[in-house]
Amino acid sequence: MSNQVITYIMIGSLAAMLVVIFVYVLLSKKMQKSEYKQIQKLQKGTKENKFSTEVLFQKLYLSYIKIPFLKRYVLKLRRRLEIINIDDEYNTRKQTAKILTRTLAILTPVVVVTIIITSSNFLLMFILLIFELFMIDTLIDGSVDKIDNKILKEQIDFFSEIRHAYHEYNMVEEAIYQVSQDDEMSVSRQGEKIYEILISDDPETELEKYYDIAPNSFLKEFAGVSYLTKEFGDRKVDGASLYLKNVNNITQEMQLEILKRDKLNYVFQSLSVIAIAPVILLEPLKNWAISNFGFTASWYEGKPGLIVQILILIITFLAYVLVRKLKDNGSTGIDTKNRENPWQAKLYKKPIVKKIVDLFIPKKGTKEYRKNQQLLKDSASPLKMEWLYINRICLAIVTCIVSIILFAQLHVIAIKYIYEEPTTDYDIIGGLSEKDKLKAMEVTKRDNVFLDKFRGKINTTKDQIRIAMKNHEYYKDAEDEEITKAVDRVYDKLKIINSEYMQWFELLLAFVFAVVAYMAPIGILMFQCKMRQLEMEDEVMQFQTIILMLMRIERVNVEIILEWLERYSNIFKAPITKCVNNYESGAWEALEAMKDEISYMPLIRIIESLQAAVEKIPIRDAFDELDSERDYYKEKRKESNERLIKRKGMIGKVIGFAPMVSMFCGYLIIPLVFIGLTSMSNSFSSMSTLR
Repeated sequence: MSNQVITYIMIGSLAAMLVVIFVYVLLSKKMQKSEYKQIQKLQKGTKENKFSTEVLFQKLYLSYIKIPFLKRYVLKLRRRLEIINIDDEYNTRKQTAKILTRTLAILTPVVVVTIIITSSNFLLMFILLIFELFMIDTLIDGSVDKIDNKILKEQIDFFSEIRHAYHEYNMVEEAIYQVSQDDEMSVSRQGEKIYEILISDDPETELEKYYDIAPNSFLKEFAGVSYLTKEFGDRKVDGASLYLKNVNNITQEMQLEILKRDKLNYVFQSLSVIAIAPVILLEPLKNWAISNFGFTASWYEGKPGLIVQILILIITFLAYVLVRKLKDNGSTGIDTKNRENPWQAKLYKKPIVKKIVDLFIPKKGTKEYRKNQQLLKDSASPLKMEWLYINRICLAIVTCIVSIILFAQLHVIAIKYIYEEPTTDYDIIGGLSEKDKLKAMEVTKRDNVFLDKFRGKINTTKDQIRIAMKNHEYYKDAEDEEITKAVDRVYDKLKIINSEYMQWFELLLAFVFAVVAYMAPIGILMFQCKMRQLEMEDEVMQFQTIILMLMRIERVNVEIILEWLERYSNIFKAPITKCVNNYESGAWEALEAMKDEISYMPLIRIIESLQAAVEKIPIRDAFDELDSERDYYKEKRKESNERLIKRKGMIGKVIGFAPMVSMFCGYLIIPLVFIGLTSMSNSFSSMSTLR
């Protein structure tokens, strides 16, 4: 190859390289000016790092759903979260895994500490671990309630933006659509759902479906008012849009509810923990008392201590259940339990179980049946009559079996303590020294030899024990006084051991406890019913707000108002539902029958106004005082909420602190004082005898 050819190749290569560089620079400048750079930024934003919490929670969800024990809690969480996250499976799974992971992270250290503290008391450990299962429900409910409250607070801003959008578009569905698309709040998904309902072919049917799954009653009201406005049109009232007035009324209701929830959460935020804390402190308190006051060991490690422990655990359990019922009563939360086919329904399908349960259920039409049915309605219980009696029977059986086991365990503990207690001839105010303890245990071991020999022989006499002792190597060279003392000591121990067996009255007590347990579900329902009565005034005031929103809408009649009241009622749902069902057969008569069933005067006044609106005067004239005295009712509602919170807080504190007071008084102060005085009395008696 000649030099000339090489030169041409080099020049050509250089020229090609310059062209490539020129094209690259040109394209780079063009890409910077175009949307390419924006696309790169978007891609960069969507790329996950090597470790991603989003992916982690999705994987954890798949793991949790496969674990039998955790699957129950996963499904419970899903039922509430999938209503909030409509059609957003990804977010539902993420939130479910996140809440459950946080709950396990809190509970796992508590379980470990419980096992360490109660390692020497397996019975207490088992009971505490059962209690900590209830804590999972508390933590999960608390986490979901935070999401509910977050949505409720978001609704305030959402409705405020709806007002502005409605002024711009003057169309309900367009205003809802625009605000739902612009915002990235959780409530925006609810807005999109309401928009889909309004533009559907059969909005009324779709709206009824939405009422069953809406996260709270305020979204139901908003969806209903939006539908009525779209169907019947908007109108001006006092120079303002009726639709916007109604949205403003719903907003005011939400603000009152948010304040009420915040105050209730503040009052009850630590009561559940305070109610359950004593069960964790029982073992440390016992160890402290024994280490500082040795004379209390016989009480704490014997039958009396275990009986008081069990009583405190029962009080704690009841207090915990009642505090939760008190706090959750009247909540807008959603019942997430599977009511279609729970374990009670599965059990009742078995022919043998059905026959047994039917023997306990009162006959339909009897006074007792109607009474229990009314109690279920008044307490807003989702249980059926059959399920209630299955709960009662199962609880009674379990209580009876557990009581018998506990009585047997009490006898075992009493005998065990006799065999393991260091034997001394005097009461010790402090603890035994190591040297004294070794000597006392030697005496105990020596006594145990004779206890084993005569155990179970009820007719054993002191003479028989004396003969056995004299023939034993321990007492070959002992004096008569020492043998007599040992005989008396062993005889007293033997009497205790031989008397520790299952007595007839213990079986009777187990039966009595079973009867109490059988009545407990009824007692819980009655308590819940009493607590719900505190909410009556609040519910009637909500009825007034609903009527105020509907009374000025064209073509709204008494029947529509009753349907709305039924939809949002809780305490008075049963009589209103009955009235709606009987309305077609006679409006006045149906309202009169409802009035006869109700004793709460403010609701009776509403019924009388509805009766007037049926035949005599227009709806807005029948309820004109609601509009004219709106400010008064608003202030009254605030004051009513204050009284409600105060009463609930007072009852909650009494119930919540009951286990703590029981623990300190029944498990520490009373035993120390009583046993201390008894020991001092015995000591003084011994000193008097020596003189």
